[in-house]
Amino acid sequence: MEKALRVYSEVLRLVRRLPKDTRPYYAKYARENFVNYREVDVKDSNALDELFHRAYNHSIWVLNKYSVDKSVADRLKEICFP
Repeated sequence: MEKALRVYSEVLRLVRRLPKDTRPYYAKYARENFVNYREVDVKDSNALDELFHRAYNHSIWVLNKYSVDKSVADRLKEICFP
């Protein structure tokens, strides 16, 4: 659970790097996705790893879409890919 909260907070930090008019949409999108997957069994490390990898990959996609240097996601990468 702690790792999921760290990933979520880091995703929200990345949202702050997006253009101002897009931030509310992506903040809400991130929250909805984390809420939707809250029922995942914390003992199923494969499912959790898949979700963390997906969170990282999607974050990189969004950053690229808005021409934000993906190196700002290095901290998220460290959390998702230990």
